[in-house]
Amino acid sequence: MKDYLAKIEEVIASGPYKATWESLGNYPVPQWYSDAKFGIFIHWGVYAVPAFGNEWYPRHMYVKGTPEYAHHVKTYGEHKNFGYKDFIPMFKAESFDPKAWMRLFRDAGAKYVMPVAEHHDGFKMYKSGLSKWNSAEMGPCRDIIGALKAEADLLGIRLCCSNHRAEHFWFFSGGLEYESDVSGAGYDDFYGPPHKGIDDHQNLTDCPPTQEHLTDWLLTNCEMVDKYRPAVVYFDWWIQQMQFKPYLRKFAAYYYNRAAEWGEQVAINNKFDSYLYTSTVFDIERGQLSGVPPRLWQTDTSIAKNSWGYTENNDFKKASGIAADLADIISKNGCLLLNVGPKPDGTITEEETRVLLDMGAWLKTNGEAVYGSAPWRIFGEGPTEIPDGEFSDTIRQPFTSLDIRFTTNRGNLYAFVLKSPEDGAVTIRSLGLCARNLLTVIKKISVLGSDSYVNFTQGSDALKVNIHTPVKTDFPICLKIEMH
Repeated sequence: MKDYLAKIEEVIASGPYKATWESLGNYPVPQWYSDAKFGIFIHWGVYAVPAFGNEWYPRHMYVKGTPEYAHHVKTYGEHKNFGYKDFIPMFKAESFDPKAWMRLFRDAGAKYVMPVAEHHDGFKMYKSGLSKWNSAEMGPCRDIIGALKAEADLLGIRLCCSNHRAEHFWFFSGGLEYESDVSGAGYDDFYGPPHKGIDDHQNLTDCPPTQEHLTDWLLTNCEMVDKYRPAVVYFDWWIQQMQFKPYLRKFAAYYYNRAAEWGEQVAINNKFDSYLYTSTVFDIERGQLSGVPPRLWQTDTSIAKNSWGYTENNDFKKASGIAADLADIISKNGCLLLNVGPKPDGTITEEETRVLLDMGAWLKTNGEAVYGSAPWRIFGEGPTEIPDGEFSDTIRQPFTSLDIRFTTNRGNLYAFVLKSPEDGAVTIRSLGLCARNLLTVIKKISVLGSDSYVNFTQGSDALKVNIHTPVKTDFPICLKIEMH
């Protein structure tokens, strides 16, 4: 560990980026990331075995009074006899096929894929020199991240990594309240050691991380970077407290300097104010923005409404709604990272597979308005309000045929109609002559993926488009507007 820490300092000292906000503050967004628009998140780990509640089962199973605690005692027995560690041998991944996964993600239209390399539970999904509690030595006995990296490289998909080790500091603290395998001797190298003091996991003041934990966090992430050269590293929320700041800067400087050595463009995802805004790509969990920021941002959300990981009772979204969200996000200079939660055997559910293939078909038709596109002068129009911030994607109203979103690419303007109109009539008020948004003359309008004849009139109040044979679909349709 001392040698690795010395190596980290050496890389920071010798590279173009230093561990200061002044140095990191103008880090450029990779062009490939701005062009990609759509990626796949993968929450897969030991927590898929109990398949109950959600991916936070390993925490909640130790907290008395929770449904997970009651389920665990009823199904597996007392925690002193069967703890979370005992699920690891059951996590066999016997049907895991990284080639099939990557082909599915390619067919879904994804340009980058981000497996969770380590979730809050502390089980690494790769071969690590820092902990024996990893998928190469236990459970599947395979380097999951390494296998996915190899297949992603073959298909030209960028492999990214998510790391949630910061939250491991307190994740198993519930098991300290009574006799359990967490409180017993012998498993501190897996469970933590966990720290008391956080009943509310949003609490950022009552249980600050120790220097030991912060150093471990830095080493873990630098090792992950060196082993797999991820194109993006994603962090969850708990890193925004002040004790993490010096370590956040060190990691960014190390990672960005490594990327400079490799000759590659990389990025960091973070939430809230953990990193300086202009040093990373800002991420919003299960939410969107109401306007267009000047810098690329990302939404991460899941196909399942109730969980990021696999459970036996997941409630899945429809691909048509996800496509409408994607159109809204890219019109506002964003990307969508869409999550799947595979089963413990390594298969992806039929429901998620269908959503991914439906997304791929829609993107194949509308890709010219998505990939490599840029926001237009305004993002769009329509009555549906999009609240700013996280955890809002399942509570707002659905989009209507009056909701329009714009992108531009290769000299063309694209207008996504977020719900296909049954009568084929589309009114775009932002393109009326008096709106003065469109200062050139429209030559032609067509519907991507449709041969239907389209005529239009541009009046002072609106551009009125008539699709003679309406497109019968639950998905958004896209008007390609070509100029003289």
